[in-house]
Amino acid sequence: MTHSTRIVILAQVFISGSMAALMSGIMSALKLGITPVFLSQWGQGFVLAWPIAFILSLGVGPLAFRAANAVNRLLP
Repeated sequence: MTHSTRIVILAQVFISGSMAALMSGIMSALKLGITPVFLSQWGQGFVLAWPIAFILSLGVGPLAFRAANAVNRLLP
């Protein structure tokens, strides 16, 4: 594995973990309010969401970078 490949994968781990934690936390808080049940549900949601977010980010990430590069070429 090259250094740059390792960096991309590690970045996806951190990005997907952060997004899974934030989104599952926000959605759980909106649904349940900040209660003791919220913490349990947030944890369960996060454990389910992180692997899914990581796998999806590996596919969506390159597409997003291609789209960003295409839009950037159009800008002055």
